[in-house]
Amino acid sequence: MASQAKPDLTSAAPAHGARHVAIIMDGNGRWAKKRLLPRIAGHRAGVEAVRRVARAAQDLGLECLTLYAFSSENWKRPASEVSDLMGLLRHFIQSDLDEFHANGVRLRIIGDYRALDPSLVDLIEGAMARTAANTGPIVAIALNYGAQDEMVRAVRCLADRAARGEVDPAAIGVEAIDAALYTADLPPLDLLIRTSGELRLSNFLLWQAAYAELYFTDMLWPDFDAGALAGALDAFRLRDRRFGGL
Repeated sequence: MASQAKPDLTSAAPAHGARHVAIIMDGNGRWAKKRLLPRIAGHRAGVEAVRRVARAAQDLGLECLTLYAFSSENWKRPASEVSDLMGLLRHFIQSDLDEFHANGVRLRIIGDYRALDPSLVDLIEGAMARTAANTGPIVAIALNYGAQDEMVRAVRCLADRAARGEVDPAAIGVEAIDAALYTADLPPLDLLIRTSGELRLSNFLLWQAAYAELYFTDMLWPDFDAGALAGALDAFRLRDRRFGGL
């Protein structure tokens, strides 16, 4: 578990006001079905959308872009589809890492990625190590991630520390839990986008989304692009964020 403190909410942000945007990338299967294509074709098109949006995020001045790539519940899908998704992830890292590194992007993985195939784990950790010293934006991929599992892990971590006498249970508050989450060293979440018209969070960043703005679009993920991201940020800019105040 990471242990760094979260950046301050008052840190500088670009003109649209968002530092950290997360996206539930939904609709690959429906995109393929509409075109009478196999689901893997939708996932391939979804990877192209990832490339477009990652580039756009940098152009739009985002500090962090977090993408929900594979949930802890996605293991319930057919084994052939899971294998295809892991193959696409492997290819994406191998083919796009040079561009990320050249643009100063820092690659992060949140979730229990170490439960994946050891060769893929090695590839992921090598990619993170290669980009760790970069100073540009963060692209965080949520991989084998579930928000409820993340919170259980954080609570167990704090309970273990309390049992060892390292922390007073009465002193555990929001900041301590923040620091025990996968996202501890990421900026606070400003905007959470979900594509495909579904109106739920699907066990994604539940703690982090407490005061995030939510933006839902009927657009299927493979059709999402720089213009769609800019439109979401325009909508975000018009929101009145009071964080419980007046």
